Amino acid sequence: MDELLQNLGAIFKSEIMIIFSIAALGYLLGSIKIKGLSLGTSGVLLVALVFGHFDLGVSRIVRDIGLISFVTAVGFIAGPGFFRNFKKKALSYVLLGIAIIFVGALTCVGVMKLAGIPIDLSVGMMAGALTSTPGLAAAIEATGGDLSAASVGYGIAYPFGVVGVVLFVQLIPKLLKVDVAAERERLSAASQPKEAGEMAKKSYFHLDEFGLFAFALAAILGVVIGKIEIPLPGGAVFSLGTSGGPLLAGLVMGHFAHVGPVAIDVPKRTLDVVREVGLALFLMGAGTDAGRGFLAILAQYGVSLFLLGAVMTILPMIVGYILAVKVFKIDVISALGSICGGMTSTPALGTLMQVTKTEAVAVAYAATYPLALIMVVLCCQFLPILFG
Repeated sequence: MDELLQNLGAIFKSEIMIIFSIAALGYLLGSIKIKGLSLGTSGVLLVALVFGHFDLGVSRIVRDIGLISFVTAVGFIAGPGFFRNFKKKALSYVLLGIAIIFVGALTCVGVMKLAGIPIDLSVGMMAGALTSTPGLAAAIEATGGDLSAASVGYGIAYPFGVVGVVLFVQLIPKLLKVDVAAERERLSAASQPKEAGEMAKKSYFHLDEFGLFAFALAAILGVVIGKIEIPLPGGAVFSLGTSGGPLLAGLVMGHFAHVGPVAIDVPKRTLDVVREVGLALFLMGAGTDAGRGFLAILAQYGVSLFLLGAVMTILPMIVGYILAVKVFKIDVISALGSICGGMTSTPALGTLMQVTKTEAVAVAYAATYPLALIMVVLCCQFLPILFG
């Protein structure tokens, strides 16, 4: 009997069982609706936090495969209408990405000054509030490699950084009584690529039925692009990484859709599945990592730091939304997509697609995300220099 229990214990502690257990419990939690709000796929994150607390983790390769799969799928989804729609609102998306991160940086400085929090801890909190792993890496480098302080701040702010944006994109349409269906129809009509009719008339050679060759090729190219390092002022180095590189590759391949007679697009049914599975795997990895020692960190540093981290998440979103709708005259759905991009929030984009029932929001996300990613790295690099 003891041997049987030991065998069962070993089975349930295996990574395969952990992955599927987190998925099952996470989707169960995410399906619960309270006053019309639900966590959706982000329920996986909360369950993963609990698993991580009990030292039941998911390997980094699972997280990276999930992230690459999700952002590559988003790139393919946004690609057909991205470059045409980006031209219309290019300056707006650029300024919005800058503004969101700038407000996050100002909030970080305010928290640091008013609450007396050390700069390395507060910059780590900013990176967590904006769910930016590259930002954390820049913060660690800028603070002299003090892994513990910046990482603690990141770990405190990260969970709400994910959940906060997920809830925000659901709350805003409800609070402002937005007719999501009408906005969706208007956006979808405006986002239809002009070449759609022409593409339908032509027949291209598909290497496989599900488009997995094209998807794998985009992922490979994306990883290579993500490894390219660009020097920044002050000795910092920027790269698109495993999030930005595959996104860019997916955008380009999704836009062109073929090379000569060979199709390089991916069917929607494949993208839908890969996008969702990829997001779930990414949240498992991120959640189990953040869950290790999370309660101990809160006990040591206090719940007040968690609340201050929440402020760092909420203020940039509010300011960003007001700018998007009132100043740049971006439609509500695209404004929320750009908020997801400006906050570098991959999970929130998945939720927004589910809420709005349109993939056109991926265009706004993809337009805002790259510059926001650069800005958060720069801020995490220079704030310790300015205020250290």
